[in-house]
Amino acid sequence: MTAEHWDARYRESERLWSGKPNDALVREVSDLPPGRALDLGCGEGGDAVWLARRGWRVTAVDVSRVALERAARHAAEAGVAERIDFQQHDLGESFPAGEFELVSAHFLHSLVDMPREEILRTAASAVVRGGVLLIVSHGGFPPWDHEHADVRLPTPQEILADLHLPEGQWEVQVCAEHERIQTGPDGTPVTRTDNTLRVRRSTVSR
Repeated sequence: MTAEHWDARYRESERLWSGKPNDALVREVSDLPPGRALDLGCGEGGDAVWLARRGWRVTAVDVSRVALERAARHAAEAGVAERIDFQQHDLGESFPAGEFELVSAHFLHSLVDMPREEILRTAASAVVRGGVLLIVSHGGFPPWDHEHADVRLPTPQEILADLHLPEGQWEVQVCAEHERIQTGPDGTPVTRTDNTLRVRRSTVSR
């Protein structure tokens, strides 16, 4: 049902997202040397294409076949298709193989039931020593979403705690909320609160 839900969501419009990389990704990853990256919930490929353009080898994952087809077209148009491996996964059921210098999960939320905490713990286990796990999440629902107005989303500190990272083996580099401007359905800009968690795995085992 998860794949069907997201395929239907993407079919509602020719393009669901802007095609640009998330601001938090650009802010947090620009200082990292390129290596192997895993993009969880890649959508239409904006982040994956940006990473590939900067020299990363990217495994880009989404549950929606519709989204992956659009992302592949975006990568081909950008001339970086050979640097991105697009894979379909329901992350509650399967997870891409391999180890990565960067594992990125931007707005990995779903109104369909999803074991998010378990997925993010698996994501942490896929980070190599010296690598970075970057999780960017919404701090709340937008004001036009009245159906979920009372639903509380976790803080970055709660997300960090839910990862159950072994003590002494990870460095917390960023754990904070930030604001961004988003344009609402009526064209009015609104300020939303998101949060960023960036943790780096130690280069030595303790």
